[in-house]
Amino acid sequence: MPEPENMGEDLAELLRRRALTEDDARPDAVERRHAAGGRTARENITDLVDPGSFVEYGRFAIAAQRGRRDVQELIERTPGDGLLGGTARVNGAACAVLSYDYTVLAGTQGVLGHRKKDRLFELIERMRLPTVFYAEGGGGRPGDTDYPVVSALDTRAFALWARLSGLVPRIAVVAGRCFAGNAVIAGCSDLIVATENVSIGMGGPAMIAGGGLGEVDPDEVGPADVQARNGVIDVLVSDEAEATAVTKRLLAYFQGATEPGPVPDQLRLRELVPERQRRAYNVKPIIETLADEGSVTFLRDRFAPEMATALARIEGKPLGFIANDTRYMAGAITSDAADKAARFLQLCDAFGLPVVSLVDTPGMMVGPQAEATGLVRHTSRLLVAGGALEVPFVAVILRRGYGLGGQAMVAGSLHEPLLTVAWPSAHLGPMGLEGAVRLGLRKELEAIADEDEREQRVREVTAAAQENAKALNAATLFELDDVVDPAETRALIASTIAAATQAHVRTRGHRFVDTW
Repeated sequence: MPEPENMGEDLAELLRRRALTEDDARPDAVERRHAAGGRTARENITDLVDPGSFVEYGRFAIAAQRGRRDVQELIERTPGDGLLGGTARVNGAACAVLSYDYTVLAGTQGVLGHRKKDRLFELIERMRLPTVFYAEGGGGRPGDTDYPVVSALDTRAFALWARLSGLVPRIAVVAGRCFAGNAVIAGCSDLIVATENVSIGMGGPAMIAGGGLGEVDPDEVGPADVQARNGVIDVLVSDEAEATAVTKRLLAYFQGATEPGPVPDQLRLRELVPERQRRAYNVKPIIETLADEGSVTFLRDRFAPEMATALARIEGKPLGFIANDTRYMAGAITSDAADKAARFLQLCDAFGLPVVSLVDTPGMMVGPQAEATGLVRHTSRLLVAGGALEVPFVAVILRRGYGLGGQAMVAGSLHEPLLTVAWPSAHLGPMGLEGAVRLGLRKELEAIADEDEREQRVREVTAAAQENAKALNAATLFELDDVVDPAETRALIASTIAAATQAHVRTRGHRFVDTW
């Protein structure tokens, strides 16, 4: 910025102090960050937000350590108290963005940093701003001296951040190490985007050692492969540049409709489900074909892969998909799968995203091992989440819709969705057909001494049951709204959602989105 000729001393001092808050003022810290493969907080925010839209809060805050360090040193070495934050526009829409600055005291949470979060969180609530938070950092900072404290448990930031759940969408971006309070910021968020070098933990190495649990390398506390498989991470990416690009994409789903994207060839849908009932297949190409081309983002992909969850667009309008993936557990609904889908339904419902359910399941998982996971409670959670849905909901039976698992995938009943259709090869039943035959004919089968003859009888009765279970037969009894050509599915989804959203009015008040 050119300096005006009549600049006063106060303005000159302001500009000098402002310059000290920029990356250029600390080239050594920036160089170390780059050498470690990372970007600075300002670089990430600049990449995320629309040019010139960032309004910063608390720029001149410094670490509360005047009792042990020179003020000028604090000004030069701890700009913003290690937290950048403010309002901005992303994809042309208003939002808030915050970032811990790992080049300042390892991104730890200082006294003034907490106060900045308190201020911004309250503004986010008042202004209803979607929020992105770069959460890397080492947790609470023990070195601040300027504030009398015993426990610091009266810090309000965590309560204020948690209170935003279900009110505004919140995306956490995590690169590198993220421990303790920083990890809680990420964990309370609606979505977590993380880089491959991440380590996320409720306590870092110092806390682990202090608890008598031994010495642990920081990168082994909660590495990416662990946190992706256990469901903590929603989207795993290579680096901060990709994380920022993915975050802009995720945020856009909550910012409304866009111009419709290219439409994939819908005739492909006729070929994506095998005719053989027992043959597994990948459900993701079906989601990608139904959605606008290039609009799909899968969430928690490595966790409970038997259940796919994805955000996408149809005719430019954002929506969510849940789908059984028969390549894993034959598409049965496990405890983890139910948790994954239930939480996703809450997310979609909280922020007005319609949901499409693609059903191909033999039912709930059964057996002693499954029950040891708390199956009764976890799978019931999917039914409760479906029953609470207020957004438009459409169900498509791709192949198998059996038992309570099939009902859970359609919010409890085939007549709960606004539209329930099946593809021609679909079969429905109260339980897996062969199992039902063996159960229903137990006494008759036991009376057949010859094993080959017994199994032939099972095959005959099962074949008859399959004829009865066909979708077209179910449709004659109006258990289904329609049986459709797979190539018609996208148009039916779009028309139903368009009709529903014309008059959709939320009847329930604010509800939080479960962190799990």
